[in-house]
Amino acid sequence: MTPTRRTVLKSLLAAPPVIVCTGSASHVWSQVSELPPTPSCDGGSEQTPQQTAGPFYSPNSPRRSDLTEDAGSQPRFSLLGFVLDTRCRAIPGATVEIWHADEQGEYDNSGYRWRAHQFTDDSGRWGFDTIKTRHYSFRTPHYHIQVQAPGRELLTTQLYFPDHPRNGTDRLFDPRLVMAVSDQGRTGRFDFVLPVE
Repeated sequence: MTPTRRTVLKSLLAAPPVIVCTGSASHVWSQVSELPPTPSCDGGSEQTPQQTAGPFYSPNSPRRSDLTEDAGSQPRFSLLGFVLDTRCRAIPGATVEIWHADEQGEYDNSGYRWRAHQFTDDSGRWGFDTIKTRHYSFRTPHYHIQVQAPGRELLTTQLYFPDHPRNGTDRLFDPRLVMAVSDQGRTGRFDFVLPVE
């Protein structure tokens, strides 16, 4: 059987990934094998939808994968996935940046708490250890993400939790951007798909 993007990603989800963070160094997925080749996709893969960056983006975030230094007793949450193109090929060296509200639904607009960036590894993998963000105002809980492959257009988007009661009342919510949550609600998986160069 010829592997497709769907079957490849299904097999990757079956093996629980573990992020091992060493200071500000890149993360390592110790329980996920190399992304196998995917010679065809089911009708091609759709690009990840764009969404607004919102008013709280700050440039020059620190390069790191572990944001939990100030987490205290807050529930930890890991986000991880792959950056692929629409032909199902991994994109190494892509910048992945995250920023989000804290446990009170507030952003740090004077520093870099809950803000970071990193680069995908040779297999297109990325991951952050952080906390569960909280809703605020009319917004359901979400993580802001920017992804940019070397020399390509910037993707700005947001990631959402499945089945959150506020999803239905948030006018910006997009069900195509819902993470696959596992590990008793402690890990969110999302694979970003960028246009072919």
